[in-house]
Amino acid sequence: MPGLGTARAGGLPRDGRLAYLSCMTALSPDEIERYARHIVLREVGGPGQVRLKGARVLVVGAGGLGAPLIQYLAAAGLGTIGIVDDDTVSLSNLQRQVIHGTPDIGRPKVESAAQAVARLNPHVRVETHAARLDPGNAEALIAAYDLVADGSDNFSTRYAVSDACYRARRPLVTAALGQFDGSLTTIRAHETGADGRPNPTYRCLFPSPPPAGSVPTCAEAGVLGALAGLMGSLMALEVIRAVTGFGEPLVGRLLMVDARSLRFETLSYAWDPGNPLNGTEA
Repeated sequence: MPGLGTARAGGLPRDGRLAYLSCMTALSPDEIERYARHIVLREVGGPGQVRLKGARVLVVGAGGLGAPLIQYLAAAGLGTIGIVDDDTVSLSNLQRQVIHGTPDIGRPKVESAAQAVARLNPHVRVETHAARLDPGNAEALIAAYDLVADGSDNFSTRYAVSDACYRARRPLVTAALGQFDGSLTTIRAHETGADGRPNPTYRCLFPSPPPAGSVPTCAEAGVLGALAGLMGSLMALEVIRAVTGFGEPLVGRLLMVDARSLRFETLSYAWDPGNPLNGTEA
């Protein structure tokens, strides 16, 4: 956008102008125009956009949550997006997995998602991992990224991801979907809070997975497609917040969304000394 750098930096002190102009040199003219609405946000600005460009985020699952998440991260200029998913696109996915299209049926989801990102923003690098994340490969995959966003649809993957994020000292944004409800939280269990106590782990919130078969799958119970878009977009917001540093993250807070009444509630949770990761007896 012509004149953006001058207009944005003109009222800053000299040191601030130099820092701002230094950030602007890290972005091409095309990127400055593309991300102009971020750059004029005081809480993001040029420095925040440069941090987004330099970030590496691993997205677990390119399905209902991962699809809108990947789209908004790509649009925001997230530098490198890793996508791990071992599934292929099916017709029943298209009601909610909006990054894929009818011509993609039968293709690996990581390939379809990568092609959609390339079409949306050529400045974003995509690294595809056509595999199922499990305890055997989770830590190696996660260690290669700065932050993880988990949109998986099964408990075994969620626990493998959260445990590996703690061991690799990586922040985790994790969400889940029900038929008409969703939840979202951010886990930074490798850090301590303002009170000096460890931040809670995923296992502080959910100590163990429910018995097998007690929670119906999406295919069995159904899910509202637009709800997946809402929760995936909220995941993207939390990821962008974590990278740029604006606002207050959902650490120690579980956001719960009820789509029937369109009600948002937040539940606070805390570190459990008995948890097996960073508890007193771990």
